Amino acid sequence: MNSTYAYHANKVWQEMIKDHSGEWGMDIHHWDWVPGVGVIAMLEYYEATLNPEVLAFLQEWVKHNSEKAKGTKVINSIAPYAIFPALYRITDDAWFRDEASRVAEWLIKDTPRTREDAFEHTVTENVAFAEQVWADTIFMAVLFLARTASLVGNKIYAEEALKQVLIHLRLLQDEETNVLFHGWNCGSSNHMSAARWTRANAWIAAGIPMIVKEIDQLITIPDELKDRYGRLMSGLLAYQQEDGLWSTVMDQPHFYREVSGSAGIAYGLMKGMELGLIPSLDETAAAVEQVVTSIMPYITEEGIVRGVSGGTPVMPTIQAYQDDISTYPTLYGQGLVLMLFAEVLREGK
Repeated sequence: MNSTYAYHANKVWQEMIKDHSGEWGMDIHHWDWVPGVGVIAMLEYYEATLNPEVLAFLQEWVKHNSEKAKGTKVINSIAPYAIFPALYRITDDAWFRDEASRVAEWLIKDTPRTREDAFEHTVTENVAFAEQVWADTIFMAVLFLARTASLVGNKIYAEEALKQVLIHLRLLQDEETNVLFHGWNCGSSNHMSAARWTRANAWIAAGIPMIVKEIDQLITIPDELKDRYGRLMSGLLAYQQEDGLWSTVMDQPHFYREVSGSAGIAYGLMKGMELGLIPSLDETAAAVEQVVTSIMPYITEEGIVRGVSGGTPVMPTIQAYQDDISTYPTLYGQGLVLMLFAEVLREGK
C-alpha cells in the first residue's frame, strides 16, 4: 500500500511545480501564504523521502522568489520563511539563518497585535481585518517563529510562539464542542458568523504539534496547551462524516466535503499521537486511515487534488461558506494532502 501512497504523493508534488502562471491557487512563483504552504509541505515530503529533486527545487524556489518578499510584511507572507531553518541546517548557508532571525525580530517587535496581544491577521490582498484573530495565523507565522527559536536557541522566540498558540486557542475554542471557530473580532468580542470552519481547525490541528516539536527543548509546554489540544482533536473526531471526511463547515453535514481541511486534521492526529499530545488509540489510527483512503478518489491521474475550497475570509454567514466559496485546485490543498501522505510514508518506513 505504501507504493500507492508514494505514487500519488509524487504526482501531487509534480503538479505543484509545473508552470501555473497567473493561476492564483496553483502559481508557486510568488511570495505569499499559498505557495508558502506548498513549500512547507514539500519540505515535509523531502524529509520523508530524501528525494534530492525536492530539495533542489526548494533551493531554486527561494533563489528565484525571495526578492518578491521585500514588499510589505504581513502575517500571511511569513509562511514561506518556515522552510529557512531547515535549509540552513541542510546547506550551512548563513543567509537562511540570518534572514530567519531578521523576520523573527519583526514578528516579535513590529507585527500588528490585537488588544489581547495576539498577532493580528494581516494579508497581502488589499483588505484589512482590524483587530481580528484567525486560526490561520498559527500555521502561517507562528510555525516559522517556533522553528527559528529552535534553530538559534532563542527562548524569547519560543515563549512568544507558545503565547500566541495559547491566546489563539483561548479566543477560538468553543467550550461546548471543543472545536475552533474560524475567527474572533476583538473589537466586538465575538466570533462573527461563528462558523466552525474545517480548514481553520486544520491549520491549528496540524500546526500545534509542529510547533511543540520545535520549542519543547527550550521551554516547558504547559498542561493547558496539552488539555486544549486534546479536547480539540477529540471534538474534531466527533464531526468526521461516515465517508471519512469533514464538511467545509464541520457541523453542517449537508455542506460539501472539504479535502484540504480533512487532510490537515488527519496529519494533526498522526503528529499529535507521535508527540504524545493525544493518546495513541486504535480508533484514532483507524480514523486517520479512513481519511487517507477517502482522499484518494479526489486525486486525479495528473496529481490534481480536487475538493479544495478557495481562499476563505471569515464569511458573513455560515451558509455563505457553502454558497459563495467554490472549490478549485490550490497549492495549499496539494500541500496539506502532500503533508499527510509524507507522514504516512515516514511512518511506514
